[in-house]
Amino acid sequence: MKKPLIIVLLLVSVVLLGKSGWIYAKAELAQFLIADAWAQQHGGAGHSRPWPWADTWPVARLQVPELGVDQFVLEGASGRVLAFGPGHVSGTVFPGKAGNSVISGHRDTHFRWLKDLQSGDRILLEGFDGKRVTYRVRSARVVSEKDTWILGDQQETLLHLVTCYPFDAVMPGGAQRYVVTATPESSSVAF
Repeated sequence: MKKPLIIVLLLVSVVLLGKSGWIYAKAELAQFLIADAWAQQHGGAGHSRPWPWADTWPVARLQVPELGVDQFVLEGASGRVLAFGPGHVSGTVFPGKAGNSVISGHRDTHFRWLKDLQSGDRILLEGFDGKRVTYRVRSARVVSEKDTWILGDQQETLLHLVTCYPFDAVMPGGAQRYVVTATPESSSVAF
């Protein structure tokens, strides 16, 4: 009786580890395909989808050199988009443009590095038009998921990076969000 139970438990463990590993592998592999679509866009191909069935395309490149972050931001922030990379929240201005831009990502994959950002850190952003903007982290705070002020028009040009909180939560989602607010250096925003 012990041997069959051990075998079943071992098989279940292998399946669960494989599924969780697939999530991380898919997220990393997608960045290579998205990078290729980004290069095609800059070559004049318009909105290049990273794979034929994709309903999204890269709209920005996000870098934090001090943390080794180099990611592509996709259009949209649905669950299926965020599975492959950070997503630009529709209804906010495109990254790198004047106004309020919001980018969302999963706390356990593409945006796990948000917890390491400090006030004053640099965030480099290249828009789909090739213009580059340097932002500086102004603040980071935890808010309720019901706080929607972040999506509204702001009086200044801001970049908001949003993920679920806490970072080490066992269950996905949750009622809190971690919000990093960054402002552009000098007049580097494309108007």
